[in-house]
Amino acid sequence: MVVQAKSSSHNCSRTMEGNQHKVDANVLLLGAENVGKSALTVRFLTRRFIGEYGDIESIYSHIDKIDGREISFNIWDSLYPQDCETTETISEKQLQWADGVILVYSICDRSSFEVVRQQVHLIRHASRKMSATAPIIIVGNKRDLQHQRSVSSEEGRLLALSEDCGFFEISAAETYHGVLLVFHELMDLIKESRALRKGAAGIKSIVRSMSAVFGKKRVE
Repeated sequence: MVVQAKSSSHNCSRTMEGNQHKVDANVLLLGAENVGKSALTVRFLTRRFIGEYGDIESIYSHIDKIDGREISFNIWDSLYPQDCETTETISEKQLQWADGVILVYSICDRSSFEVVRQQVHLIRHASRKMSATAPIIIVGNKRDLQHQRSVSSEEGRLLALSEDCGFFEISAAETYHGVLLVFHELMDLIKESRALRKGAAGIKSIVRSMSAVFGKKRVE
């Protein structure tokens, strides 16, 4: 079973980017250690589940097809810093690169949930200084380990709603379908975000043109 909650921005109209046949999407995966980020990534890339990974930070490329359109996913599977005495766990470079963000925690590890809470706040704070805001999906992984649960579905859902993020609870170990839903949902949100930015840029251009015209008339 997959638990999902959608961000409010998902209610916007789904506008495709022109008539392009291929779309690129840079996806940043964040979260604490041992929450299954790499397992989730590899499950999406290969449909296989691999439980053990070394401490390796990688960017993977994968082409998928959604609604008949090729999507080229670039997935940055990031490492959580070993020395976290400071709160700077996300770099400006990562946020500038990312079109969308997936924040992963383990439902069996409350401290990993608190890391996600901290990271979503850092992203929102940094976004106020940047011109664009990447959509975020929060993922509670290891749903198959219900007997070890320490974070309720409701807590994850409430955090996502309060921060206007998408939300899923999945088991990367048990099912490929849940992982696929996460990436496809994020792609929908990325397309909506791009359409909104394009529309806002168009409005600003019209306003500048009108200001130039009417300002010139007042001078004349």
